[in-house]
Amino acid sequence: MSAHTANGAPATAKEIRAIYMGLVIMIGLAALDQSIVATALPRIVSDLGGMAHLSWVVTAYVLASTATMPLYGKLSDQYGRKPLLYAAIIIFLTGSALCGLAQNMMELIVFRAIQGLGAGGFLPLAQIVIGDLIPPAERGKRQGSIAAVYAATSVLGPVLGGLLTDWLSWHWIFYVNVPVGAAALYVISKSMHHNSPHREHKIDYLGSVLMTAAVTAALLVLALGGTEWPWDGSEVKYLSALAAVLTAALLWHVRRVPEPVLPPDLFQNRVFNVASVVLALTFVGMMGSSVFFPLLFQMVMGASPANSGLLTVPMMVGLVISSSLNGRVLARSGGRYKPAQLLGLSLATASFGVLAWGIAGSAGYLVMEPAMFVLGAGLGLVMPNMTMAVQNALPASRRGVGTAMLAFFRSLGGLVGVTGSGAILAHQLHGQAATAQVYRHAIGNIFGAGTLLVGLGLLTLLLLPELPMALHPAAKK
Repeated sequence: MSAHTANGAPATAKEIRAIYMGLVIMIGLAALDQSIVATALPRIVSDLGGMAHLSWVVTAYVLASTATMPLYGKLSDQYGRKPLLYAAIIIFLTGSALCGLAQNMMELIVFRAIQGLGAGGFLPLAQIVIGDLIPPAERGKRQGSIAAVYAATSVLGPVLGGLLTDWLSWHWIFYVNVPVGAAALYVISKSMHHNSPHREHKIDYLGSVLMTAAVTAALLVLALGGTEWPWDGSEVKYLSALAAVLTAALLWHVRRVPEPVLPPDLFQNRVFNVASVVLALTFVGMMGSSVFFPLLFQMVMGASPANSGLLTVPMMVGLVISSSLNGRVLARSGGRYKPAQLLGLSLATASFGVLAWGIAGSAGYLVMEPAMFVLGAGLGLVMPNMTMAVQNALPASRRGVGTAMLAFFRSLGGLVGVTGSGAILAHQLHGQAATAQVYRHAIGNIFGAGTLLVGLGLLTLLLLPELPMALHPAAKK
């Protein structure tokens, strides 16, 4: 294996294994903290009160982590991966400890946002570091394992959250992060070299503020519009206008500074542009639909809350298996990433179609569960390969910000999907008695829309150029 650290010094196999273990722990923490809180929310409200602000416990974390993803990528390009990894982990652990100490709902919301500020660096930085260490032609197995860990810990989160809340207290769903995150920090500090910048850099402070503020304003509209705020309400109008003004100011700014936080040349790369659109469309459809699986199983098919969670496991199992096998698929295809992606999105589109048909036609679990497994298996062939395609197409100086922006567009697509699907459901249920048949019809329409969106992602994928995989991680300068 030809692998080097980001500063050009050879990395030993032992160092790579140690760094990879630290990254896996980071990814596990990020995924857990998106899902572990859900089962503890009733107990949290019982202790702290603040039912009216309950959704912000989850929303604050997601907003903060999504908004900061691009910033971590750019800063890691300027100042090296290791300092940014340190910053992300320390901010996350500080937020975790504070969450456990929260005395009221407002404190918990603020501390969850601090957690999210750190967690925003976990996924992009992990993918960036793997891109630095492993040649693209050999990267499939590592990136696939990251996706598998993320999926597996997302499933484990609600179960672990319930156990910790019952056996100890809800405070421990946050305290447990501290020793685990400290272990990741220790491993990374001992095994990872620091890649010092080759020249002096200027921090684009104004661009960073404009980008973060624009993204936050847009995400607030997407996350709260149609739920806590009506779509025609003043909050949505003002924030939408603010997001538009800030975005225009950012676009004007980045063309006038030598080292902008968001390099314009990044969007001149066809691979990056196509990959961003494909992942955004895929996650609009996937998150917009899959978030309603528990509602489907409980309200339409009569499953208990506990069983409804177990019934979603086949999709994650399919994702874990295909992500884990993805490296072998790439090796046998000579590093060609596009065929696996085309197969994966074709399977995902077909599965969405079967699910939409099955829901509308009152199909049972024998139809739904296999379709969910195939859906997960298809998606597991798309996500890791898309990250590799982008990293392979970008020069080393843009690898960090490009990887982080790809993760950002994926998360943004998920938020759009959840918000849009919620709006569809609310519209379908408006003025009608909430019977099982009404829910079935509404959720069936949501999955039909998901089929169209993922299918559109498949068509867009046809435009993706397939470049030869580099044999060295730093081949492009």
